[in-house]
Amino acid sequence: MILPTYNEAENVKIIIPAIFDQSNKIDSHELHVLVVDDTSPDGTAEVVVSLQEKYKNLHLIQGKKEGLGKAYQRGMKHAIDVLKSDLIFEMDADLQHDPDLIPLFITLSNHGFSLIIGSRFAPGASTPNFDLYRKFLSHFGNWMVRFFGGLPSLHDCTSGYRCIKAEIIQKCELKDLSTRGYSFQTSLLFELLRNGAKVLEIPITFPDRKYGDSKLAFEDQFEFMVNLVKLRFRKYYEFLKFSFIGFIGIIVNLGMYILLTRLLKVSIVVAGIIAIEASVISNFLLNNLWNIKRRDGMPPVLSRFFNYHNRSILGFIANYIILMVGTLEFEMYDIFAHLTGIIVGVFINYSMNAFYALRDLKYDNERV
Repeated sequence: MILPTYNEAENVKIIIPAIFDQSNKIDSHELHVLVVDDTSPDGTAEVVVSLQEKYKNLHLIQGKKEGLGKAYQRGMKHAIDVLKSDLIFEMDADLQHDPDLIPLFITLSNHGFSLIIGSRFAPGASTPNFDLYRKFLSHFGNWMVRFFGGLPSLHDCTSGYRCIKAEIIQKCELKDLSTRGYSFQTSLLFELLRNGAKVLEIPITFPDRKYGDSKLAFEDQFEFMVNLVKLRFRKYYEFLKFSFIGFIGIIVNLGMYILLTRLLKVSIVVAGIIAIEASVISNFLLNNLWNIKRRDGMPPVLSRFFNYHNRSILGFIANYIILMVGTLEFEMYDIFAHLTGIIVGVFINYSMNAFYALRDLKYDNERV
């Protein structure tokens, strides 16, 4: 159990004994608690040290305050390298996560699930003290994560209550993840799923904290927004590659349209179709040559192109309709209308194609 702390002296007095009370309900594993304290000025570390006299499986490591992600990275490394952990829990120290669920998490992990998420928004869950504004922000934030990341079946992508098999964590490149707040949680979730985690959500009740202050800051919210554009990508260069291919597609589309209409005098009705189709083909070819890793059993190139084209059809139609309506009905300058259509089409195709252009994300998602 990794508990990242900063000024949680009052809470750790309660949560640590409550966690160890679950030990006699767990037959398959030995329970250890690792407190990762960011040198709290309120004496959190001192409280933990005093509790170590009673609990031999209570551990403490300290470091400077660098964000939740850095704390979890230190904790996971220590848990794997020093404690030789089989399962690793993420858990807040502020009493908002119910320790009574720990045995259930472990039982589920023993039945094939490598990532169990305590979900605040799955059917049966509750957030009794969330006002309408906070509920809106939470649901909207999770919708954005699902939209940009292609995870339509997950309810809670920012949960901080998780049980993860250590063998999956060892496959992940944690150093490249965002470091703050729930931005780290979304980054870690995607890294776990990329590496084959089989995920299960269970509903939880999420009350308000009793002691201390929330650690959520403006910097966390800003990093969360920035992180959305990186969710599909392991490293910055993958994002740059994808952006470059999209830019080439725009140039091909607009350039072909100008060539056909200005030099070859083709009507905009025909030129628009040819130009859009040319950009779809160029994007597929570049993705196929650059981004897609060869795997055994991969479908033939024509089959992949057919699937890619099907996912691009909505963007294709949107691009063409905007060109036609803009020029024929509203008498817009045709190149401006076509460029507007291209931008809308790119936005639509991003959600349809980006995930598949890089790597198939395979995971099983079930809920109880």
